[in-house]
Amino acid sequence: MKINAVFEGGGVKGIALAGAVLAVEQRGLQFHQVAGTSSGAIVASLVAAGYRAGEIRSVIEQTPFRAFLKRSKLFDTKLLGPLTRLLLKKGLYSGEALESWIYALLACKGIRTFGDLAPGQLRIIASDISHRKLLVLPDDIEQYGVDPKKFVIAKAVRMSTSIPYFFDPVIIRKGPAMRKVGESFAEQFVYIVDGGLLSNFPLWLFDHASAPALDSMIPTIGFQLVGRGANQPNKIAGPVTMMKALFSTMMDAHDERYIEDVNRFRTVKIPTLGVTTTQFDITAERSRELYQSGYRAAEHFFTNWKRADYKQGYVQHVLANARTPKA
Repeated sequence: MKINAVFEGGGVKGIALAGAVLAVEQRGLQFHQVAGTSSGAIVASLVAAGYRAGEIRSVIEQTPFRAFLKRSKLFDTKLLGPLTRLLLKKGLYSGEALESWIYALLACKGIRTFGDLAPGQLRIIASDISHRKLLVLPDDIEQYGVDPKKFVIAKAVRMSTSIPYFFDPVIIRKGPAMRKVGESFAEQFVYIVDGGLLSNFPLWLFDHASAPALDSMIPTIGFQLVGRGANQPNKIAGPVTMMKALFSTMMDAHDERYIEDVNRFRTVKIPTLGVTTTQFDITAERSRELYQSGYRAAEHFFTNWKRADYKQGYVQHVLANARTPKA
């Protein structure tokens, strides 16, 4: 049976999503269309490219996540360097290493652009902070004069994972046809950052206005990372550490209070074991524990899961809620 999958963002905590993929495969389920935000976009892109759970686990075990925190020696001096980088680059670290990493992984499967996949097979969420709007990639990149089919998936993933002030924003220039008369040179550039700012868990992406017949319905299952980081206070000793604390708190607490009742029937809740969004120095042992947490959560969810129950929940909660007039 096929399912659509939505993977929530959560930085390093996204390792747990890979464990959930294994449970899905062992249940004999197949991924049809996938979507994700931030680290969820990484997992979604690997799944769409044809990576199996075992391969994804090997990737995780072989990846030194701290290597993504790159900056030149010029900006690596204590305090002054990071502050200068923030001023000039608008981020503490470049996202180039992460983009190159995911590009190489996808290229191994012969996947580089969205045109290499089936239409709608992969959707990635990002945030356009220049125009204050959510982007669903690749389709929405056409607004900036870029052909969605030719858009590089690794670039979309970098956009979706660019935690504000932690990683550099992705800056793109609008195509000639998209520029307005009298628009200054500076106004031609758009800043795009982490999709989690606007929609960290976009379960709505695959919703329809009506429920198809049971035998043709493709259920949408969301994989959500729940639980705050370790109960330790952020150490704030200056503007840089304050900025890290601000955004790590925002990302860790995002959508953390509850899962809406309308989505409980289709949400796998994965405990994140106190790991924080930006804990890039995570140990191999902790990484394995996160992976197992994702596996156990998905295995538990699917133990008693039935497509008939899913359709009932979809009609009762999602469709009914969509038809209810908003106050």
